Amino acid sequence: MECKLPHTLTAQDVLACYNVKLEEGLSSSQVLQQRIRFGLNKLAEEEKKPLWKLIVAQFEDLLVRILLLSAVVSFFLAYIDGTSEEGITAFVEPLVILLILIANAIVGVWQETNAEKALVALKRLQPDSALVLREGRWQQLNAEDLVPGDLVQVKVGDKVPADMRLVELHSSMIRVEQSQLTGESQSVSKELAPQEEQSVIQAKVNMLFSSTTISNGSCVGVVTSTGMETEIGAIQDAVQSAAEDEEQTPLQQKLDDFGNLLAKVIFAICALVWAINYKHFFDPVHGSVIRGCIYYFKIAVALAVAAIPEGLPAVITTCLALGTSEMAKKNAIVRKLPSVETLGCTTIICSDKTGTLTTNEMCCTKLVLPTSGNNLEAYTVEGHTYAPLGVVNGLCFNEWHPQLQFLAKILVNCNDARLEVEANSYRRIGEPTEAALLVLAEKLGCPDQELQRRFWQTSRTSTDAMAFCQYWSSRIQKLATLEFTRDRKSMSVLCIDPEVTGPVLYVKGAPESILERCSRILLPSGVEFLTEAGRQAIQAHLRDLGSEALRPLALAMKDGLDQSKEELQDLNDPSKFLKVETDLTFVALIGIIDPPRPECLQAIKECRIAGISVVMITGDNKITAEAIARKLGILTGTGSLVQKSFTGKEFEMLSDADKFKVLQRIASERDIEGAVFSRTEPKHKQTIVKILKQIGEITAMTGDGVNDAPALKQADIGIAMGLTGTEVAKEASDMVLADDNFATIVAAVEEGRSIYNNMKAFIRYLISSNIGEVASIFFTAALGIPEGLAPVQLLWVNLVTDGLPATALSFNPPDLDVMCKPPRRKDDNLISGWVFFRYMVIGLYVGVATVGIFIYWYCFDEGTDGHSLVTFGQLMTWGSCHEWSGFRVRPFIGLRFQDPCTYFTVGKVKASTLSLTVLVIIEMLNAFNAVSEDGSLLQMAPWVNPWLVAACMGSVVVHFVILYTPFLAKVFAVCPLDWHDWVLVMTFSFPVILLDEVLKFFGRQYQRHNDAAAKSD
Repeated sequence: MECKLPHTLTAQDVLACYNVKLEEGLSSSQVLQQRIRFGLNKLAEEEKKPLWKLIVAQFEDLLVRILLLSAVVSFFLAYIDGTSEEGITAFVEPLVILLILIANAIVGVWQETNAEKALVALKRLQPDSALVLREGRWQQLNAEDLVPGDLVQVKVGDKVPADMRLVELHSSMIRVEQSQLTGESQSVSKELAPQEEQSVIQAKVNMLFSSTTISNGSCVGVVTSTGMETEIGAIQDAVQSAAEDEEQTPLQQKLDDFGNLLAKVIFAICALVWAINYKHFFDPVHGSVIRGCIYYFKIAVALAVAAIPEGLPAVITTCLALGTSEMAKKNAIVRKLPSVETLGCTTIICSDKTGTLTTNEMCCTKLVLPTSGNNLEAYTVEGHTYAPLGVVNGLCFNEWHPQLQFLAKILVNCNDARLEVEANSYRRIGEPTEAALLVLAEKLGCPDQELQRRFWQTSRTSTDAMAFCQYWSSRIQKLATLEFTRDRKSMSVLCIDPEVTGPVLYVKGAPESILERCSRILLPSGVEFLTEAGRQAIQAHLRDLGSEALRPLALAMKDGLDQSKEELQDLNDPSKFLKVETDLTFVALIGIIDPPRPECLQAIKECRIAGISVVMITGDNKITAEAIARKLGILTGTGSLVQKSFTGKEFEMLSDADKFKVLQRIASERDIEGAVFSRTEPKHKQTIVKILKQIGEITAMTGDGVNDAPALKQADIGIAMGLTGTEVAKEASDMVLADDNFATIVAAVEEGRSIYNNMKAFIRYLISSNIGEVASIFFTAALGIPEGLAPVQLLWVNLVTDGLPATALSFNPPDLDVMCKPPRRKDDNLISGWVFFRYMVIGLYVGVATVGIFIYWYCFDEGTDGHSLVTFGQLMTWGSCHEWSGFRVRPFIGLRFQDPCTYFTVGKVKASTLSLTVLVIIEMLNAFNAVSEDGSLLQMAPWVNPWLVAACMGSVVVHFVILYTPFLAKVFAVCPLDWHDWVLVMTFSFPVILLDEVLKFFGRQYQRHNDAAAKSD
């Protein structure tokens, strides 16, 4: 049994469709048949990826595979070359590489196993049990046992256990809080009547949806969909689909492209180095051709280690982590590290309205009171939350005349809501609209001077949250409540008021319905008959409220009732309510709205200056959405709304080509205004975000409801609300706003842009360092001199020595105009052609300096250690030293050479130490150069970033430790340096500062030329 489009059928037809009677429910055999066909009422659990697949996935990156291969090869070479003088130190390099890769894999697996908590959060939304009628007996069952056709009863506070068609009301009205599913700012009134076939979710007012909450009334519904067939199940499908479509962040894409290019370059250079040394394979010093081949293969592996910036992933992670720490201080909690960088190039923010751009706290912002028989005065009410702070501008409280007193009594007594205070935060219990009326009463105050002095316009505690409401309700005795019905569109309370003779009726409801039943009007001076001119004046103010997208509410009263009259005898029959609510006295009009957040107006202006378009996507109605958008500056009113405001249905009806055109036009006019999409369903939000990504926009999506989860997952960066956001939205997001403040996004974007600039600085720094190391090894191999830098030394420099300064570069202060520039393009180069040329020059100098000091020590340095000098020709042909006649080597620094040829292997320890130290010092000086891309060190000294100075000092200290600690010196094949050696090191290192200053000078001239050309264009 299955019923298609149940919202289009009558309740009887739906029951007949499932062959179920309202008095009996399903039989056991029917339940079994439905269970076999539809399964359990629970959301599907996605099959988890096995651990071994997660581990393998961490090694799919090309650079990681190259490192893994180099580690395996190094292990193999160390093992077969057992007679090597390096001994156990030969195993250090591959071991360190493997440890790095294992640590990286552990982090990756941990992140992936925690990635899909959004689906778990969706399951937590479902209720555990339901009251079900089966075989004529009401029973409490597990919610997952429900099947289509089951009759379920729900009441105030219950969560709906499945999608259901309303079949019977047990109260005069039923209201459902479904904002987390649809984005509507108010609870929705449900009814029994059939609806149109093409209705959107919001228009299916005869349906109850799984996981929504009953806020008023009681009813019975027949289950029409369970599990994944429900609307909440469709959202889970959308979340999973969006997760499959998830793309890499712009930075990850750039780094991957860079890695692929680097891998190809590395392979080519390694092959070239190995090939050009072919003639040296036969040098007698190696013992055999095979060993010569292995020796130069090890140099090629060292070249690979030098070329790969092993420290880059760690430094990027650290930089992003530091960025998340800074953002957390600004109330932006980042859940996924790459999101920090993605924020910096965001071009469009698609924002939910309710709870994001607005407070999600209904407020009375307009109060209209009669001043004469045909004139009314409109007053603006300050405040935008449930806090009782904000005055009614222009309203005089010197005299509490009957009009104000009855106004306050109606606000308070025609009301079932409550206000509470918890940790200085005000929250409602009950309907949002009724809570807004209570807040207005608190802003009005009362005639009691002592109460007024203590509580009016002051912060409250939990005991006095409703001080004035208690005053206005304390002397009122409620006799009966005439609940809201759709035919009369009003509700009222029958009371005994000591200040009124006989029972009095206080009424609130839709203005059109109330006004046609009013015959009198309450003025400050008393009651008068309502004239036609008075009615027209009320209707004029009603139109004004509508133009501001305010939800209008009319207040009225009726006194002098005779309790003996027939209509007051039995008030349990809703059909008699209308007879009682006639001949009313009009009291006031009130305009209610979910108000915009005050800080959002400035934040949206800043977004426009920064080249970021703001698009509102909401489930609320079109008029309200457009009004809020105008107040916030999303729509500026400069042009027609035909191409800037659509309902979800209108957008869905467009062809694919027209959808692309609409969104392209919106994106192209980001400097003028944004756009509005109203009455949207989750599928509409997801479609909009998907198309924006396809046309090249970097899209951020904000939201707080379950309905936002698919779009949050689909967007380049999903931003959830921390205070009002559902757990589903938070888990599907990349970032959570701890203060639910849209303005926080602007601060986060600024931080993201600053972080990206700093990341470029340390990436340039690391790349230039690696170019220097590659140049050093290449020059060594090309000249045929002994290997100056061992792989383990290069690894140490890349991971430890370079790591601290590179991380410290992420603390560079941001540019002052960072938010005055448009977002960078998605395809912008991480390293421009000029910057690459600059760092090629610097890298080549590093290679020259490291190889140069190695050659200088062997051929020219007459230092204090007493080592023997050789000619440059001898150094280039060191592999043939056994053929040199009379070659002898003096002992130095405790080394003695029985075989003089070992002077170029074991004896190179001092020359190798000098090369390594020059590399370290040059890279520290190069870090100072990276403080500014083109700014001279004379203009922007290193100490503008004290962390960088400290990091460079730390790296030098760490280098001292390995030089002067015997055990570490042996592991890293280095030796202590004396004063003479340090002077030599600085002589070869310092010119890098002068060289980069010259290059920066040309860079500044080049930039000025480009700026001048741009201005002339």
